[in-house]
Amino acid sequence: MPEGSTAQRRQPGTRSRRRGLIMLAGLAALVVALLVVWLIRVRSDQATGAGAARPPGSVPAPGRGADSALPRGDGGVVDVYAHARAGMLSPVVRDDPPLVYVPNLRDGTVTVIDQRTLRVVDTYAAGREPQHVVPSWDLRTLWVNNNRGNSLSPIDPRTGRPAGPAVPVADPYNLYFTPDGANAMVIAEANHHIDFRDPHTFALRHSLDVGTACAGVNHVDFSVDGSYAIATCEFAGRLVKIDIPRQRVIGYLDLGRDAAPQDIKIDPAGRIWYVADMNADGLHLVDGDRFTRVGFVRTGPETHGLYPSRDGRFLYVANRGGHMDSMKPPFPHSGDQGSVSVISFATRTVVATWPIPGGGTPDMGNVDANGSRLWLSGRRSNVVYVFDTGGPGGSEPKAGRLLARIPVGREPHGLAVWPQPGRYSLGHTGIMR
Repeated sequence: MPEGSTAQRRQPGTRSRRRGLIMLAGLAALVVALLVVWLIRVRSDQATGAGAARPPGSVPAPGRGADSALPRGDGGVVDVYAHARAGMLSPVVRDDPPLVYVPNLRDGTVTVIDQRTLRVVDTYAAGREPQHVVPSWDLRTLWVNNNRGNSLSPIDPRTGRPAGPAVPVADPYNLYFTPDGANAMVIAEANHHIDFRDPHTFALRHSLDVGTACAGVNHVDFSVDGSYAIATCEFAGRLVKIDIPRQRVIGYLDLGRDAAPQDIKIDPAGRIWYVADMNADGLHLVDGDRFTRVGFVRTGPETHGLYPSRDGRFLYVANRGGHMDSMKPPFPHSGDQGSVSVISFATRTVVATWPIPGGGTPDMGNVDANGSRLWLSGRRSNVVYVFDTGGPGGSEPKAGRLLARIPVGREPHGLAVWPQPGRYSLGHTGIMR
């Protein structure tokens, strides 16, 4: 084509328009692709309930990829209880007096015991049917769970005394806190709910309805990374797994037709969960990640409360000494042949058993700050039991023995031993991390 022709002069404009059309087509394709991804995400959230599950202001727990955030012990091995060893008292609790707080369910009171003298030093009113005394996530308050009173009563652990008016909360059988501290989890057993609330004001954010599929929801523990929790469903004979960031049910695991799961604890490695079964007289072993039952360890009659030793080597198991008996109201269990079994986390076997001479009904409690004593309420005996855990900090469990019985009020339940080592509390009677 000759230089200067009309066709040649139009060529640059034609190329420019073509480039523009190509760019517009590419942009349109990108928009369509993004729209498709968005629609898939929305439909997925609608199917799982994720869109409605996360309350405003919640902070998601770290995921499995955040390996650097996992607690580790000697040699860099994952250790759930690495920050709750003897001597690891937070500055927040270092000056708190060593006391034991015992909720007396039938009396509506709290009995206070001096850990050093083993003597009762105070008793004061709580609300109706106090079930557990629970340390707050920030370690600054102990909350009395007034189950029938529909309230939480604060105790100041610096003074050992009540710290103000009760906070109205529906059906607080038990109380936990998410590992990130963003939410309180009120276990509303009778209402079949786990209520996610503000951890300070207890204003309701989201109510997770577990329904009759998890009848008797009452005890909880959390995965090592905080991404999920597993709760026991006492009257349904199963467990429920909960996605903590999304606050939704992941699934259920049946433990058997006659199962009555109660307390639950994760092992130091963060893999195996120990589930007390009051009717099976032992512990179900569950792989938490796969949510499958992998074993069973027999302990004693009416297996109930579970507490890791201070060095993280053993699990103390309270065997309450009876079985279901609906003919004996108001309490649905009977028997007093209680004991404490000591499980080795390493071998998953019973390495020692501590009897209660004359019989007893050990229920809920905790070890003290240095791990040398285990405190348990005697639910049907109206006493508190104090056990020597054997050796320095419980290092020789075969030497463990009952030290004392301390009379308290009627039907003592989830007592709190305070202070406890650890960076924060996950709730119950002092699950420390």
